[in-house]
Amino acid sequence: MSEPEPTSSDVPPPPAAEEPAPPEALQPRLVQRAAGVLPVLGTLPPPLRRVATFAPQRRARLGATQIVASLVADPALRERVARRLALDDPELDEVARLLDVPDEGAPDLDGLADRDALDVAVLAWLLRPSGWPEVLATALDRAGAAAEAGVAAHESHLRARLERRVAALEAEVREQRSAAKEQVDELKAENTALRRKLGESRAATRAAVEDAERARSDQRGAAGRAEAAAHAAEGDVRRWQRRVEELQAQVSAQKAGGRAERDEATLRTRLLLDAVVASAQGLQRELGLRPADGASPADRYEADLAGEGSRTTTAAGSLGAGSSALLEQLLAMPRARLLVDGYNVTKTTWPTSSLEVQRLRLVNGLAPIVARAGAETTVVFDAASSAVRPVVVAPRGVRVAFSPENVIADDVIRDLVGLEPPGRVVVVVTSDQALARDVRRAGATVMDAVALAGLLGRA
Repeated sequence: MSEPEPTSSDVPPPPAAEEPAPPEALQPRLVQRAAGVLPVLGTLPPPLRRVATFAPQRRARLGATQIVASLVADPALRERVARRLALDDPELDEVARLLDVPDEGAPDLDGLADRDALDVAVLAWLLRPSGWPEVLATALDRAGAAAEAGVAAHESHLRARLERRVAALEAEVREQRSAAKEQVDELKAENTALRRKLGESRAATRAAVEDAERARSDQRGAAGRAEAAAHAAEGDVRRWQRRVEELQAQVSAQKAGGRAERDEATLRTRLLLDAVVASAQGLQRELGLRPADGASPADRYEADLAGEGSRTTTAAGSLGAGSSALLEQLLAMPRARLLVDGYNVTKTTWPTSSLEVQRLRLVNGLAPIVARAGAETTVVFDAASSAVRPVVVAPRGVRVAFSPENVIADDVIRDLVGLEPPGRVVVVVTSDQALARDVRRAGATVMDAVALAGLLGRA
């Protein structure tokens, strides 16, 4: 079927009578089909010329009113659109041939039953064959029934999904109840064991009390025997009293020499104590320890975060893991996350400084780097063997965390990396090979301590 020649006039002739608009159920498909062929129709009415220059999706969305109005007003335009649709689509061409029957004939509705109902309705409205109102009504009824069937199928599918979800939730509840029952059984067993230990402790206490009573009884008997022995010893005391008086003179002489020796021992002990106190105070200043009555462990920092970015598993590229330039590029990526193995970096960079000075130099040195790059930064220091946490005043943008007691900083960094969402750029600065291997497997980029040392030197 060939395309008709375009009309010479840009303005369609006015209809003899007011043409009704197409049914609302038909308009979306009619606009979609007509918008697709507007650019290839040739001369168009003025309202459609600018619409034809739009992109296909914008053409149907923004020019729907103009398209429908022009098709209603211009029978020739309807004919051209229908023939062009049939020319571009073999299925629509077959529908057009089934609708194109001789005058006073009726289209083969049975032959159109297996066609797309809305496409049949579009061509029937555009071509206006004999009996087209009946064809249009039948096609729209079929389309409505198909839509209702689709809605019913969707509701059935949704119902099935909800039933599966309910079944899964019920199974999860059963599992949780089973787990709770097991936990209750374990607690009951533990309670039984504790009761047994309490009974054993009470029995041991009663035995100790009985032993103490026997000891007091023996003590009273010994006191009686001692009193008798004291009376017997009074005579000996009188005999020895004279000997004591003789010895007192000797003791007085010896006391003078003993007092001098005690004074010398006391002086040596005092000097040793002063040395120990001075050493302890120096160690306290070096480690930055606060008095024990005012100390409290710092809260452990947690990652929160949902950010987007690309996480890599190695410090890829020719720059290498020790490159300061590569580290700066990674920190400049959107929503980057920087985790620093604190003492691993400071002991590599400033090995001769005290721990307090190392912490201050690292935290203060990171401030301009973080301010420039905008990366979310956490420095983790190892405090596994200490219950006291030094006070560190962190600058804006830098978080400082100490690992909990009996937990090393490497494990804290592993946990923080594991909490990050997939796709975020996470950079871990450490020279610890075991930690580097683990965080690489978790999706982080590992940079050597010398890379950060280079940036700290520039800062």
